[in-house]
Amino acid sequence: MRRFSQICVAMSLIAFSCQSPSSSLKLQELRVNIHTDPPSLDPRKATDTTSNSVIRMCFDGLMRRDENGNRSFGVAQSVDISDDGLKYTFYLKETTWSDGEPVTAKNFEDAWKTILDPQFLSEFASELYVIKNGQKVKESAPGINEIGVRALDTYVLEVELENPAPYFLDMLVTHSFFPVPSHVVEKNPQWALNAGASYVCNGPFHLEQWKHYNTIVLEKNNRYWDKDAVSIERIDLYMIEDESTELSMYENGEIEWVGSPLSSIPVDALPILEKEKDFKQYEISGTYYYIFNTKAYPFTNKHIRRAFSIAINRKEIIDNILQANQMVATSYIPPSMWKYTKSYFADADIVEAKKEFALGLTELGITAKEMPPIKLSYNTNSGHHKIAQAIKEEWSRAFGIRVDLENMEWKVFLDNVNTHKFQIARMGGIASYNDPVSFFRDYQYPNSRMNPCQWSNVRFTELMELSDQTQDAEKRMKILSEAEKVFMEEMPIAPIYFYTGSYMKKPYVKSVQVSQLSDIDFKYAYLEKR
Repeated sequence: MRRFSQICVAMSLIAFSCQSPSSSLKLQELRVNIHTDPPSLDPRKATDTTSNSVIRMCFDGLMRRDENGNRSFGVAQSVDISDDGLKYTFYLKETTWSDGEPVTAKNFEDAWKTILDPQFLSEFASELYVIKNGQKVKESAPGINEIGVRALDTYVLEVELENPAPYFLDMLVTHSFFPVPSHVVEKNPQWALNAGASYVCNGPFHLEQWKHYNTIVLEKNNRYWDKDAVSIERIDLYMIEDESTELSMYENGEIEWVGSPLSSIPVDALPILEKEKDFKQYEISGTYYYIFNTKAYPFTNKHIRRAFSIAINRKEIIDNILQANQMVATSYIPPSMWKYTKSYFADADIVEAKKEFALGLTELGITAKEMPPIKLSYNTNSGHHKIAQAIKEEWSRAFGIRVDLENMEWKVFLDNVNTHKFQIARMGGIASYNDPVSFFRDYQYPNSRMNPCQWSNVRFTELMELSDQTQDAEKRMKILSEAEKVFMEEMPIAPIYFYTGSYMKKPYVKSVQVSQLSDIDFKYAYLEKR
């Protein structure tokens, strides 16, 4: 009865009755849950997985992934790369925006230069520092036209890089490098806040409806350059925060997908669900971790940070809470990314944690009794809550301190993290592209808005810059391994586990692409008759 009540409340929020809607569905209508309202559907501004998932459905970059998950051409039809690896010349297909206007090389130039404009707020700007003069301009140097991207013709785009980047084409699959409709943006800077005529896109689907905190409806974009490859006619995206309600909706046939990467399955249900034939699990190139605000007392001290990190019992969290075959993380970069993964400390080493804690207290000039209450912040999610509760108890036992938990709605949580209004916060990092620098780039630049720890280290920055200038692949990876060593010695974060993804999908849902980078693509998906 309680389960039924939850479903009724949830579905009433999205203007459905509690009766099964299956009979009214068309063949190619897909229903999924994205857990929360996307903070931004502007490719230049989005930072979170929810926003990025929707944006990927609506936009195409120069490159995208094909039906086998391999990198392929999107808006671009070919590329010439100079011998020194510094200049890329892209030749674009003749494609159109959803309003019929042509997608041009200038649209890419405008979008990238806007992100790198010092006056434009973009959390992922540092990803574009790979472009020549990108960092200089973003850090208030004059000369927006000095940025190494220019439209040579309507359908020819030239890009110059700061240093050779073997991963550059992979980066172009990510949302930070998507174009935006210049002709719309210039007239309406708020173009991406709602559905309607102003939300113009160039991907497989377009934004038909957006009821904030309720539903998003996507429909097939019949002006998409590869529309014949798209079978799904409509996708309904619900925003149900409660994982148990979402799972009930799946079991009742009201949605076709539950879990990663769009949302999460209740951790208590995993031991039972993993026996079901619909259940799938996959490795993700990502790390779940806690971030320390290194400008907030007492986490200004690296020994205090190290103590809090080392004291965490990761294996118990995985075995007793998560139960989804995650791996203990005693380093930052996931093993799926490279062969240099190593442990920088022992898991749940309370003896060593207490030594580090004592060192930190001495350097701070206080005793354990004088340690102020610590606040641990996380966004609303049953898994985050259970992990926080377990770690709170571990820290209290190990150090004899008070730890307060702070649970917030997603947008509020993100705002607090981005404005440094926290001491310790829950966070997770999933690689944007298949290279370790995807994890480290934001910490290379102290002023990066994607560095909420506010941590910087001269030696770390030197190593990152050296890796940028090193073309030998093996030498480059060794340099990045040394950078990770510096990072883990300072420990601005406490790595906890390496991600796995768990989801269930209805057997009639076919050809959905899910990658180790936690991307999901419905471009090639279709629904068999059910």
